[in-house]
Amino acid sequence: MRSIAQLFLHVAAANHNLPKLIGTPSPAGIDVNSLEKSTTDKAKVVSTLKDSFAHLKEAIVKIPDADLDKSLDWFGGKNTEPGVLLFITRHLAEHLGQSIAYARSVGVTPPWTEDQLRQQAQPPKK
Repeated sequence: MRSIAQLFLHVAAANHNLPKLIGTPSPAGIDVNSLEKSTTDKAKVVSTLKDSFAHLKEAIVKIPDADLDKSLDWFGGKNTEPGVLLFITRHLAEHLGQSIAYARSVGVTPPWTEDQLRQQAQPPKK
């Protein structure tokens, strides 16, 4: 089982590693194999995660439209660049769900739920 820091660093490692499938290598100095267990410092975890999303976004924006139908080797099969992007999105969604479930299990209410509860608690406007 991963700690929260390890979960977010796992996501960061994937955000740095998976774009190589669509032509953007991992940034210099990032060891994706050891990133997951590299720190428990909250500020460093947050910084690493934010940097990884910037890297992922840059990789996606750089995909030429002409490459969107390009066939890629994919774990013994074939895929396309949009297929890889779909995989990345599914991976992110899976771990977001884990994060939400963990937060709720320790009494943290997600911001969108807090907003909804606050609105429900207000008397209706006349």
